[in-house]
Amino acid sequence: MAGRIFSHRRRVIINSDAKNEADDQFAIVHALLSPSLDIRGLIPAHFGNRRTRHSLEESRAEIELLLRLMKLEGQVPVADGAPYALPDAGTPVPSPGAELIIEEAMREGAEPLYVAFLGPLTDMASALLLEPRIAERDVTVIWIGGGGYDGRGPQDGRPEFNLSNDIVAANLVFSSALKVWQVPAPTYRMMAVGYAELDAKVAPCGEIGEYLVRQLVEWNERRHRGSIEFRVLGDSPAIGLMLHPDCGTWVERPAPNFRYDGTLDFSSANRPIRTYDSIDARFIHEDFFAKLRAFADGAGR
Repeated sequence: MAGRIFSHRRRVIINSDAKNEADDQFAIVHALLSPSLDIRGLIPAHFGNRRTRHSLEESRAEIELLLRLMKLEGQVPVADGAPYALPDAGTPVPSPGAELIIEEAMREGAEPLYVAFLGPLTDMASALLLEPRIAERDVTVIWIGGGGYDGRGPQDGRPEFNLSNDIVAANLVFSSALKVWQVPAPTYRMMAVGYAELDAKVAPCGEIGEYLVRQLVEWNERRHRGSIEFRVLGDSPAIGLMLHPDCGTWVERPAPNFRYDGTLDFSSANRPIRTYDSIDARFIHEDFFAKLRAFADGAGR
């Protein structure tokens, strides 16, 4: 980390429903610690109203907490996303976050833009409705969401969580001309990590490390019955793919549309997207652990 200088840094926006559960936090910190990523902004996102009536505000507070713990207040732009899902396919929900996406996408002469969505696609769909020309720009959307393909879709009649919080937005993005890399649920579930490894490699790394592990364990204790000593860091593949796009296997397939229950509809002739069917958890976890340790060591000097 220290001393690494990159002449060409990848422009990145992170859109996160950060207080939805306990894995967004790891992905956000990983992105902030990666010197080859030029973080143009963090966008707090809603995560519906099933768990809280203030999901956007809670995501904003969590992002601000992470920045405080890393002593990065005021150094990274934070622009609120939409407070709720799109009401229909023709109506955007304007927000500072959507405007940030448009501004960066339309910036002339800049490096390609990568926008990572760790929750619903509301703000990407709104940006697209507000400024359709962004579909023609060099923008890659990386989305953690949706069910699997080839029979690995939802089995319980319910859509995957990130998809469920704005199916309309997902359909708008998937039917557009935007470049999309999707990490569906069966793939992001490959990102499990145990308490023993977190206690050894994350918790000792200063205030931010202690907080990351504590909030993860607290989440598990609130949400799970019985004993559990692991967590799937399902949002972290979005960061891994920006660092190393081939840290997983992928195929190109026509983009589906999504039915209300999350199942896939291939009846429309949408353009191909990249869908990842495996991910290199070792690369992503170990890269994060090493960067966090270097950050903690540097802060302690």
